Amino acid sequence: MGSTEPPGADDPALPRADRESAADATLPYADLDPTAVLDAVESVGFACSGHVFALNSFENRVFRIGLEDAPPVVGKFYRPGRWADAAIVEELEFTRELEQAEIPVVAPLVVDGECLFRHAGFRFALFPLRGGLAPELDQADTLEQLGRALGRLHQVGAQRAFKHRGRIDLLSHGEAPLATLMDGGWLPPELEESFEQTADALLDAIEDCFDASAPLAELRLHGDCHPGNLLWREGQIQFVDFDDCLTGPAMQDLWMLLSGSREDMRRQLGHLLEGYSQFYALDPRELVLIEALRSLRLLHYNAWLARRWRDPAFPAAFPWFGERSHFDRLLGQLRDQLDLLEGPALRL
Repeated sequence: MGSTEPPGADDPALPRADRESAADATLPYADLDPTAVLDAVESVGFACSGHVFALNSFENRVFRIGLEDAPPVVGKFYRPGRWADAAIVEELEFTRELEQAEIPVVAPLVVDGECLFRHAGFRFALFPLRGGLAPELDQADTLEQLGRALGRLHQVGAQRAFKHRGRIDLLSHGEAPLATLMDGGWLPPELEESFEQTADALLDAIEDCFDASAPLAELRLHGDCHPGNLLWREGQIQFVDFDDCLTGPAMQDLWMLLSGSREDMRRQLGHLLEGYSQFYALDPRELVLIEALRSLRLLHYNAWLARRWRDPAFPAAFPWFGERSHFDRLLGQLRDQLDLLEGPALRL
């Protein structure tokens, strides 16, 4: 089903003036107070106890909500204007599909056959509350277990395609974010030329990596598979927050689990693939994408901050973003990534 909403302020296809107009149209969560949250949850048949606790989230608004005669639930209120209804439903249905395949995910609750609800202008979904901590990724057995779970996730993800979600590529995660930063006046004037030259060289190197790994098999992915989106409890792993699920290469869900020195990452990836390869085969040509995808995330993350800056939550949480020192560091990070891309790829 389609959406009647206007394009969002983060749509790179819009002219700059239109993006700014969309961003200035309203404060996205101005009307989402605790009473509105409780009214929304009760509108789909749950009796709330009155307890509402905001959880850490910036893109959407997420709350722990107490119920009278049942365990608490988590309510996720989607940012207005960001996704079409069909894209949100596809996220939720993908998570349910994974749950039905007995893959450890936190899937949405279903009421009368629906999992995306509407109330007072907001779209929201409800989830069971699950506890846990980010896993310790320096343990071989933890990495192997995580690899098995991720291999099973990709096995299901490869069975059909998204129709309404985005995909990770040079345009969406590289060229468009760079345009956001350059056209929006975020960079100190004295850094603009050096930043643009470095970023352009980096994008060329990323394109070479994608060409070297072509043709790439693409599948449905978690998309944001960093340790903060993994819950570890009593020796079991669960994937949470599929808000950024998209289409792309399998490596997108693997590289964010790697950190440290080159040797550390080689060892970590070896343990991950020990479990992963039991359920899904990683094309070894995708190893060349590790630093390319890391570079795209660096640009995409900074452009995300720029696009969300009119949301009052962002300047409060990321006060350093507008400072000269931040863009000095970012330029240094881009140069470091360019050096890595021009060197040999990681090998097992």
